[in-house]
Amino acid sequence: MKKDFICCCPSLIPSRETACFYLLCVLIALYMLAGAAIFSSLERPAELKTHQLWEKRLRDFSHDHNISYEDLKSLLRHYEEARTAGIPTERGRALWDIPGAFYFVGTVVSTIGFGVTAPSTVKGKVFLVFYGLLGCSATILFFNLFLERVITLLSLLIFWCHRKRMGHSGQEGRDSEDNRNGEWKPSVYQVTLILFVAVLLVACVAASLYSAMEGWTYMESLYFCFVAFSTVGFGDFVSCQREHHEGTWAYQVANCLLMLLGVCCTYSLFNTISVIIKQGLNLMLETLAWMYSGINHYRLQHRPLFKLCFTASEPPIFYCEDDTLHGQQVQAVSSSGHGMMWHSCVPNAIV
Repeated sequence: MKKDFICCCPSLIPSRETACFYLLCVLIALYMLAGAAIFSSLERPAELKTHQLWEKRLRDFSHDHNISYEDLKSLLRHYEEARTAGIPTERGRALWDIPGAFYFVGTVVSTIGFGVTAPSTVKGKVFLVFYGLLGCSATILFFNLFLERVITLLSLLIFWCHRKRMGHSGQEGRDSEDNRNGEWKPSVYQVTLILFVAVLLVACVAASLYSAMEGWTYMESLYFCFVAFSTVGFGDFVSCQREHHEGTWAYQVANCLLMLLGVCCTYSLFNTISVIIKQGLNLMLETLAWMYSGINHYRLQHRPLFKLCFTASEPPIFYCEDDTLHGQQVQAVSSSGHGMMWHSCVPNAIV
């Protein structure tokens, strides 16, 4: 009956890709829960301590300057509105001149979105929706085309190194070697390693530049590079926002080029890592299928001689499946008043 039901409803059996998708959803959920627990344990104590210190400073300032605490809080709310509009505490570079606006649209189409600059007018917000829709789509296409060319270049480079290494093995078997070279393809692990090294080099060079021009530590600069190159864009560190950066055109151009190169390389690295993750998911599915088949095989080999039967209307009678015990019947005995009947079958020799 079960086999007939499965045959009649093949849509209930997930395909390999669907099973891979479900498994990935579960693993991502678990990964996010683990990350939330770790970050909460790391950052929550500092957050509570900062809140307590901030409240103490507000009350001390209100007491020392004879200002109402509520008036002070109202002033801070106005300040937050000004920050949202793009007005910093210290004077910085203009946000909406041509260079500033170009920096903003670059963060939009690249999906970085630092959040330092944002349109405050209704017209600007409406225009951003349509502008970002087309710009982000075009940029994703650019990233995909960049990835294809990077993979092609790396494949040719790895293939050249492979043939050069195989050329030192001698003249024997050259024809069969040529046939194998025609079918040889670079490993995804090799491409991933090269891309990782490339991203690391770009990040190290960019971190050196940002550390010198922005006044950040080298570790803060590396952190900014990862946040920017991965298009996460928290906005706690943003480059080219100081007032003296308006006249440094070379730094602004270098910043744009490093951003573009870093985002493209990181996007390519993420794609190759996703291929490795998919291979791992397929391996997990194969392992689960092997374990399931092993359990079923074990159950078939150790199938119990006696069965458990449930009948609500009358005391059930159990029939043994074994050929030597066929036809033997034993009346069931009620157990603990739950309507559950445990049955046993007695062989002829015992009877």
